[in-house]
Amino acid sequence: MKSTERILALLKQQGPMTAAALAAQLEMTSMGARQHLQALEAGGMLSFEDRSEGRGRPARYWRLTEQAQPHFGDRHEELTLKLIDSVRVIFGEQGMEALIAHREATSEANYRAALAGATTLAERLARLAEERSREGYMAEVMQEGETWWLLENHCPICAAASHCQNFCRSELALFSSLLGEGVTVVREEHILAGARRCAYRIEATV
Repeated sequence: MKSTERILALLKQQGPMTAAALAAQLEMTSMGARQHLQALEAGGMLSFEDRSEGRGRPARYWRLTEQAQPHFGDRHEELTLKLIDSVRVIFGEQGMEALIAHREATSEANYRAALAGATTLAERLARLAEERSREGYMAEVMQEGETWWLLENHCPICAAASHCQNFCRSELALFSSLLGEGVTVVREEHILAGARRCAYRIEATV
């Protein structure tokens, strides 16, 4: 993977970062990272914000622009939206609901197969994140004490979900069912609400 592509991926996964932080993860010099960042900025893919962090010069944080989003897999957005409109016109809202229900059932069957044999919450989360990443969600799992987080840094169906929010209506219930009894799942951040990512807080209640 090229350095510029790795920079875009890191900013997508971790949010705004400094050139020094990027350089450390990419194992290159800060000057080399800045050169790539400036090239991406010139291409409209990045912007920056200078933040005061105590004494000394403000730190420059680089972030993705809207122009960078198609780089992560939304290139067929226009076709997707036209297909959704066509389903509504030809089959009506009932047909749209049938399409969404079929997608939900297929996804659930695939996830259950992927999680088969996983006995702990940690194992189930790891497998779920792996499966979601295969689908393009750039998913990762974090733990903070007794709380787990499923973080999805990209939404490959964002165009469809924006056009018809029922596409992601069942995720909370599905995740809770997949992770087992006594597990609560709360969506704390949502891409469709303007957040950088979707973040699900997961806690065992028993």
